[in-house]
Amino acid sequence: MILHELIDFDILRVIWWGLLGVLLIGFALTDGFDMGVGALLPFIARTDDERRLVINTVGPVWEGNQVWFILGGGAIFAAWPPLYAVSFSGFYLAMFVVLAALILRPVAFKYRSKRDDRRWRSGWDWALFIGGAVPALIFGVAVGNVLQGVPFRLTDDLFSLYEGSFFALLNPFALLAGVVSLTMLIAHGAAWVAVKAEGPVVNRARRFGTFAGLAAMAGYALAGLWLAMGIDGYTMTTQAAVNGPSNPLLTEVAREGSWLAAYATRPWIVIAPAMGFVGMALAYLSLWRGGEVSALLFSKLGITGVIASVGLTMFPFILPSSIDPRSSLTVWDSSSSHLTLFVMLGVTVIFMPLILLYTAWVYKVLWGKVTIDEITSNKNAY
Repeated sequence: MILHELIDFDILRVIWWGLLGVLLIGFALTDGFDMGVGALLPFIARTDDERRLVINTVGPVWEGNQVWFILGGGAIFAAWPPLYAVSFSGFYLAMFVVLAALILRPVAFKYRSKRDDRRWRSGWDWALFIGGAVPALIFGVAVGNVLQGVPFRLTDDLFSLYEGSFFALLNPFALLAGVVSLTMLIAHGAAWVAVKAEGPVVNRARRFGTFAGLAAMAGYALAGLWLAMGIDGYTMTTQAAVNGPSNPLLTEVAREGSWLAAYATRPWIVIAPAMGFVGMALAYLSLWRGGEVSALLFSKLGITGVIASVGLTMFPFILPSSIDPRSSLTVWDSSSSHLTLFVMLGVTVIFMPLILLYTAWVYKVLWGKVTIDEITSNKNAY
């Protein structure tokens, strides 16, 4: 027996579907608070010293946090090539806006303190706001569009044709999902500021974080009702052969019923939205009562539940098509080859623990509050 055949092809597909979710959650839990802090910056810091204090809560770690974004993109490219091809081409302008905002952020970090000029620094502070708020919003908008179905079709030779537009992505449900994403990460950023900073900025961050947390919970509940009552789900009427080739056109898909029907067939997945609501609620209470580490941990629980609920609700679909359901991409027909997934899994088993250990070590070394005295006396501070 060939080595890679020790693990069933469809089992490998499910493993990589789960690993993709882990990478996306890892990105939201780490770079998510960076984006939240950036979105909060102009509103919670009133003096230059306060703004430097807030910036330096994320200054030492933001670059390492972006590793999760790179890993997620790499996993989509290598493990799910059709998903990479359709999403990155169909959402091209949206991705361009996200990348432009993410590029703006490191430039702002590096250049903000190069000149002791109020207008210069204020401009870069708003650049940090854009670099935090815009990606957080657009990532949610993308999820909202995926739940509604993306307007693409596959030709017989599996060439993807996208028939949508950038402004069509900004529909009401997608914008609601974007608001949920943005407010959830703002609350996450507020929890991080409470852990890492001191002084008046912490109280302001708590105040903004509690409002954002309430908005995130309300938006998440409204999105669930909208899914139940106003958005059709997708079902597979016939599936390609087990361990079959990655060709979505071999699967028959119908657009009918509701996404929430998944909770009737797999009731155990209710744990994900429950985690989302409970985590966000406890994070809100912890911020309101003055908690620090507890607020951050509960915020992480809520984010994990919200993201997991989307993946588990849609399973096995990963990118449904709104104009040709048969072209929809699923876990069973959109992956790389059996050998590719097996080799990638071996690499992941070796290197993922190293990444986690290094990340944990970095946070341990850098743990502790940032003070204004510390940043004013440190020439390497932002």
